[in-house]
Amino acid sequence: MSSDSTGASALYGANVFSEAVMRQRLPKNVFKALTRTISEGTELDHSIADVVATAMKDWAVEKGATHYCHWFQPLTGMTAEKHDSFISPTGDGRAIMEFSGKELIQGEPDASSFPSGGLRATFEARGYTVWDCTSPVFVKNDGTNITMFIPSAFCSYKAHALDKKTPLLRSMDALSNEALRVLRSMGSKSAKRVVATLGGEQEYFLVDEKFVTKRMDLVLTGRTLFGMPSPKGQEMEDQYFGTLHERVGSFMNEVNTELWKLGISAKTQHNEVAPGQYEIAPIFSSVNVSTDHNQLTMETLKDVAVRHGFVCLLHEKPFAGVNGSGKHNNWSMTTDTGVNLLDPGTTPQSNSVFLVFLCAVIRAVDKYAELLRATVATHGNDHRLGANEAPPAIVSIFLGDQLTDVLEKIACGDESACEPGEEIRLGTSTLPPLPKDATDRNRTSPFAFTGNKFEFRMVGSSQSTAGPNFVLNTIVAESLSEIADELEKSGDVNVAAQSIVKRIATEHERVIYNGDNYTAEWEAEAEKRGLPNLKNAVASLEVLSRKEIVDVFEKHKVLSADELEARKEVLLEQYSLGINIEARAALQIAKRQILPAAMTYIGRLAETVDEVKGLGVSCAVATEALTEAARLADELGAGIKALEAAAAKACGIGEVIEKAASYRDEVKPAMDVVRAAADGLEAIIDAEIWPLPTYAEMLFLR
Repeated sequence: MSSDSTGASALYGANVFSEAVMRQRLPKNVFKALTRTISEGTELDHSIADVVATAMKDWAVEKGATHYCHWFQPLTGMTAEKHDSFISPTGDGRAIMEFSGKELIQGEPDASSFPSGGLRATFEARGYTVWDCTSPVFVKNDGTNITMFIPSAFCSYKAHALDKKTPLLRSMDALSNEALRVLRSMGSKSAKRVVATLGGEQEYFLVDEKFVTKRMDLVLTGRTLFGMPSPKGQEMEDQYFGTLHERVGSFMNEVNTELWKLGISAKTQHNEVAPGQYEIAPIFSSVNVSTDHNQLTMETLKDVAVRHGFVCLLHEKPFAGVNGSGKHNNWSMTTDTGVNLLDPGTTPQSNSVFLVFLCAVIRAVDKYAELLRATVATHGNDHRLGANEAPPAIVSIFLGDQLTDVLEKIACGDESACEPGEEIRLGTSTLPPLPKDATDRNRTSPFAFTGNKFEFRMVGSSQSTAGPNFVLNTIVAESLSEIADELEKSGDVNVAAQSIVKRIATEHERVIYNGDNYTAEWEAEAEKRGLPNLKNAVASLEVLSRKEIVDVFEKHKVLSADELEARKEVLLEQYSLGINIEARAALQIAKRQILPAAMTYIGRLAETVDEVKGLGVSCAVATEALTEAARLADELGAGIKALEAAAAKACGIGEVIEKAASYRDEVKPAMDVVRAAADGLEAIIDAEIWPLPTYAEMLFLR
């Protein structure tokens, strides 16, 4: 057994400029100033920047780093990095390693080549990266290249947010400000900050690299555009939590090692429901740090997979007919004194605070359900949402029987509805302490309360968690703002809180549903309740231009109207571009691989039929096979022509919403027709002729 000095605990955070490292390397006054900024959200004291930069550089160089980079998250949804060397030439032909506070705080990458939704013209290249000191600096190896990474925000010359991090940080401030107003009104004076926390579960597939290299659809789009179902899928339910394959276990071991070095608390790993599918989950941290960590987790999964001869697929639906992949977003609110505001607690006072914050979330989710749905609107997630393994497009909340019962009793205001001796009053609440597992879980719910947090299950596996969480922070901040306004004006806070909880429980009870969200009955019931059901990404993204949504972002200074409109443009453009790439890939594969295979097969069958007839023997099987193959080949040919026409039409549309709608309504259905014919051919063509690795091979061979 490894000793503690060489085990996992010694690895954890080894490549992070952590609080412990800062305490050791920074002067005491500089350490205190920097940690105060990190913990309390105060403005960074620029006078300490040079001292911090020198300490960081010395630490990184000792780790073997030769370069540093501002690591940021543009609107591509991925990360970006521009590397600069520490080396600074001297006048005598030598070089020294230097790094200044100015270089730490701000960088200047080219802003013209990143999506901006019209905020930047192509010729306007200037952009700025700004150090986010609340997310730890780290050192990372890319092959033999070792670089110090500085988590950063990214903005334009005119201070428009061009990234995912900036609105997330703004939303965290908004949530903290409004939550503190509520806490102060209810008598809690100790907390100085409220932090949104996140634990993001990450699902993914592993496929042997030798199969992926033969499938350009996987290489270019991350999902299979063709493929008939495997004879065995997930119906035996023998994959979920099953024994890890040795090769997969070795992969997971290296993933954990790399993540632990980066201070990422990878905790859970297991086989998921679909064959070839797996999950990794960390311990929660602040929503900003957790989002950075999830980006690093996705990158690490991909990098390590290659070293083990795999390809890691993060697409929401890489294989038709089996479960897709999500990213379950476990979100809560915690004070800097360690109190989880969504924990029911054990005292009447904490129960009263809990119910107010719980109702703030309920109100936010119901009032802004369409906005929340828009945060997960991508062309990849459209394949998953509403399928049998994912939440439907209808946003509802699961609370469990016990909490639902409490809210119903508060809403009815009728003491006769309470149990004998039970009185529902927030000031002297008899709400019992709720154990963490007071109720069963509901895997079909899009937004489920799970003991002391909400699990937003609609987030796609390839998405950044920044978007869903800055929206969640903002809409809850808005609910808390309205609650705080009412509490601050009240003469009796307990009476006001009682009234607020009762009103929210009554007005927003429609969004609470504890049943099976996958059934047709729920869809019909949701319609009766007036809940929105936006079934595709394009319909969802259209809501971002509504005045009430623009107003809430501007009120809390999370996004300006221009920044929000830009994001809508970028998301719609990415939807169109994604489907366009899929359509072009499908056409290339269909024309250059599948159709030629079909012609080869038909030619062989025709020769066989002629030979048999020449012998004077009837061969109905060969004749029927030839007829069926010819029919499917004709359907494939016709489908190819229709897809080419649909893609050309969509590509020629200039207006972004109309273009996206054309890809949704015309290109995607045309792709389905091509796929149906191709999959039909796969079912009958000789295995030695068929050009693509099959589902059975990709899902089951390790």
